Amino acid sequence: MSSTVSVDGVVQRWEDLRLQDFPQGFFFGAGFFTTFRIDAGQPRFLARHLARVRSSLDAFPTAVRAPAPALLHEDAVREALRRCLTADAAMGPRFTGVGKLAVSDGHVLCTFRPFPAELEALHREGRELDGVEAGAYRRAERTVNHKGLAYFRQHALLPRLPVLTNESAEVCELPTANLFVQLDGALVTPPQSAPCLPGIARAVLLAMASVDGLPVVERVLPLADLSRAQACFYSNAVALAVGVPRLTGRELPDSLRLAERARAALEARAVREG
Repeated sequence: MSSTVSVDGVVQRWEDLRLQDFPQGFFFGAGFFTTFRIDAGQPRFLARHLARVRSSLDAFPTAVRAPAPALLHEDAVREALRRCLTADAAMGPRFTGVGKLAVSDGHVLCTFRPFPAELEALHREGRELDGVEAGAYRRAERTVNHKGLAYFRQHALLPRLPVLTNESAEVCELPTANLFVQLDGALVTPPQSAPCLPGIARAVLLAMASVDGLPVVERVLPLADLSRAQACFYSNAVALAVGVPRLTGRELPDSLRLAERARAALEARAVREG
């Protein structure tokens, strides 16, 4: 991770951050975060990321102390990012990698890191999903719809990357990604009530309404239906779309092509949205 950060729009060094400025976020996970792609210095889907953070703050007004609204204005965040990239010679104004914006204790913290080392291989080869974490969530569990700083449950499952289900054996999501399954002539993703995080890439794909000629729909996805899947990929704001060539023991050779089409559509939309 870069040692250059921004706190409330002010460029600082990571080592100069003060724990006493973030006590609720650090000790209780009382805050929210979002991670986003930065391509040649341009944050992708930033307006959508900030809107989700503001929505989460509005949903829990007494649990998390919100920063001044001006600090989460898109122009202010873009300027803070620009200052950080310009100030750090190792990144530079055309930095390509990952930005993270965290909000807690009335502050906005922006940090930066390179893309995961395995990202190119994931795009090229995909990732098998053979594990299932049954009953990991409860249906309509509200906190899952918000990307809170208390993220240990998802973080602990990252090495295995299992499919997470609720108590009714319905698919919810992956630890850090939304799932899309080609099924019955459509591209199906579980509803937020499953529950799942309303991921940014997920929202864009739903707004597009179609990928590779398949209608994109949000509906309950029983775990048993994965045995009928024709293709599958998972999405998040950094990787965009990663094909799943093997899902719960079944080979899905069309997944890589479908993920590539979804990724291309997301990249084009990101450029248009700015």
